[in-house]
Amino acid sequence: MNKITSLFNIKYPIIQGGMIWCSGWELASAVSNAGGLGLIGSGSMYPETLEEHIRKCKKATPKPFGVNVPLIYPQTDELVKIIIREGVKIVFTSAGNPKKYTARLKENGIRVAHVVANTKFALKAVEAGVDAIVAEGFEAGGHNGIDETTTMVLVPMIRDIIDIPLIAAGGIASGRAIYAAMALGADGVQIGSRFVASRESSAHESFKKTILQTGDGGTQLSLKKLVPVRLIKNEFFQRVRQAEAAGAGPEELKAILGRGRAKLGMFEGNTTEGELEIGQVAGMIDHVLTVQEIIQSLVNEFNKTAAGMEKLHID
Repeated sequence: MNKITSLFNIKYPIIQGGMIWCSGWELASAVSNAGGLGLIGSGSMYPETLEEHIRKCKKATPKPFGVNVPLIYPQTDELVKIIIREGVKIVFTSAGNPKKYTARLKENGIRVAHVVANTKFALKAVEAGVDAIVAEGFEAGGHNGIDETTTMVLVPMIRDIIDIPLIAAGGIASGRAIYAAMALGADGVQIGSRFVASRESSAHESFKKTILQTGDGGTQLSLKKLVPVRLIKNEFFQRVRQAEAAGAGPEELKAILGRGRAKLGMFEGNTTEGELEIGQVAGMIDHVLTVQEIIQSLVNEFNKTAAGMEKLHID
């Protein structure tokens, strides 16, 4: 066991990202049943929807699972009440100040991890009392750090200044990448994009097919005047890019974004006009697999890489 498997009582130090519109109870329970830590993504859920997903997840797995809670939404307080009431034991917070809820969650016996994109917020999260830090590089999909610090740079920088368990995220979709993250100082990894393209993901099949067609250079960080988000370069992305190139301000970009754009793309399958959030590592994904197949492949490749590295020496 290492720090992450011990902290969350799981077999493998692999956490599935709690992604909006993609991470429902079916994906979370499948990951937990396969030996990782599944997370329900509450960012796209009404409170009653989250309650339903938690209850279904409890029936689908006896293993630990958690909920990802973005702290930027107005219904966060209600979501936290449901998490506590339903007896969830693990929460990953993101996109906000962890100080507001960490103490309350921990008082209720809940392990708390917080996602950060720089050293400043890593230290603030430690001060807030979190149990683990997720260091997410800008390779990641979805909402992202504005500084564009890569995972390979961010993980060792944060490892050098904190003592609590560290989870690497962003650009990780293989056993080789897990090994690399651990060599940089991570105790475990959080993987999002690879699990979006799984059978159990609630992402629309058209979105999954689009991921398979996304080569290197097929995504880009966008909407930095609002909230930075990595998107597939579809027609909606091109409209945003043209507006940004013409000097569009936040209000004009909000008008282009409108409401429900991410749901339109990722959940409803409109791959031209929808917002398609995915990481750079989409360029490596060429098959939709079951969660069991994904995790077994990650573990096998990690062990093969570790065995090969034992023979490597620099004299």
